[in-house]
Amino acid sequence: MTVALWCILIAILLPYVCTWVAKISGGFRLKDNHDPRDFLDSLEGFGRRAHAAQLNSFEVIPAFAAAVIVAHLAGNAELVTINVLAVLFITSRLLYIICYLADWATLRSLVWFVGIGLIVSFFVVSV
Repeated sequence: MTVALWCILIAILLPYVCTWVAKISGGFRLKDNHDPRDFLDSLEGFGRRAHAAQLNSFEVIPAFAAAVIVAHLAGNAELVTINVLAVLFITSRLLYIICYLADWATLRSLVWFVGIGLIVSFFVVSV
């Protein structure tokens, strides 16, 4: 397996880190597990931002996974290029989550655009 394919797994797991942060910050108790979505929707501040970062992280996984797979299947890009793009994407997602948790809205948006640009880059290098 390539580094880029392992990065897909990392991208899949990142939202759950955000979920854990949201639940811990909101004082999650075992009884809250009967309706965890309602609990997460009721959060405010830091916990709510962690939940929002989780939702956004889930939204971007399909695009990233498709981009990595297309780059592999096209066979036109150097493997090292694909791997570097994937690691940069994961780095951008980590920065995005940090910006969301810190409530740095403008920087978060810039980092989001970088991540989307990286997804597009997989297709560009595959031509």
